[in-house]
Amino acid sequence: MGYEFQVTVDSNTPHTQAKWWADALGWRVEPSDENFIRGLIAAGHASEDDTEIFEGTLVWKIGAAISDPDTPARPRVLFQLVPEGKTVKNRMHFDIRAGDDRDALIDKLVAAGATVLYRESQGPYEWVTMTDPEGNEFCVA
Repeated sequence: MGYEFQVTVDSNTPHTQAKWWADALGWRVEPSDENFIRGLIAAGHASEDDTEIFEGTLVWKIGAAISDPDTPARPRVLFQLVPEGKTVKNRMHFDIRAGDDRDALIDKLVAAGATVLYRESQGPYEWVTMTDPEGNEFCVA
């Protein structure tokens, strides 16, 4: 029996990171249910301090998730608020397989705040290692 899972990424700005990665992957940021949040606050199960306004929408401060609307079986990615910044190399990273669109995607991601670290190849395989706006490494192949 297999299990469902999600990938969780520590972040200083989870809503900004979720928006960035959703755009990078062609996914969507999962919508916030403002009525649900307000109901929990009104019932005393949450406080205003647990929330923030992001781009005009009431959201949970602690995190934001993205998912692929076309392939719901793929795991979602949750960006979770943490107080500390990234200090060492990732132990896990995303690989984006862009194929013939690789260079166009790299240009798009750099324009959106990513940084190219280096280009590598092994045999017939080529990839570019980059960092997202918070410094998390990922590869585009």
